[in-house]
Amino acid sequence: MENTEHSSTIPKQALLLGYGGLIPFVTLSAATWFPASHRLVQVHEALLLYASIILTFMGAIHWGVAMTRALAPNSLQLTISIIPALIAWFASFTSQSVNYVILYISFAGLCLIDSKSSKQGDLPDWYPKLRVPLTTVVVISLISAHLATSYR
Repeated sequence: MENTEHSSTIPKQALLLGYGGLIPFVTLSAATWFPASHRLVQVHEALLLYASIILTFMGAIHWGVAMTRALAPNSLQLTISIIPALIAWFASFTSQSVNYVILYISFAGLCLIDSKSSKQGDLPDWYPKLRVPLTTVVVISLISAHLATSYR
C-alpha cells in the first residue's frame, strides 16, 4: 500500500468526497441567477451557511494535524484552526454582500496557508493538488452568487 502522506497522488476517496462537496456550491450558486424563484432568499442563506460550515471544517484540519503532535502541538496550527470558524461566525452577522466577500477571501487565504503548510511538511504533499482546484470552484461559486445579487 502506498504511503499517501509523502505521495503526490491524491487518495481516491479524498478526491471523490472533495469534488462531491462542490455540488452544493455549484448548484446553489447557479440557482441565485434565477430571480423569479420564490425561494431566492433561502438559496442565498443555504449557500452562505454551507460555505461557513465548510470553511470551519477546512480550518479544523489544522487542529487535527496539530493534535498528531500530542506532546507538543504546534500553537500556530491550533490558532490557524479556529480562525476560519470565528471568521465564518462573524460573517454571519454582516450583510449578505459582505458575508460573500468575507467568505471567498477567507477560502482563498486559507488555501494559501494550506499550500504553505504542505510545503513545510505539515500537510500531505497531495493536499494542494486537491485543495487548489476545489477552492477555485468554491471561490468562483461564491463570487458568482455575489454578482447575481448585483444584477437585481
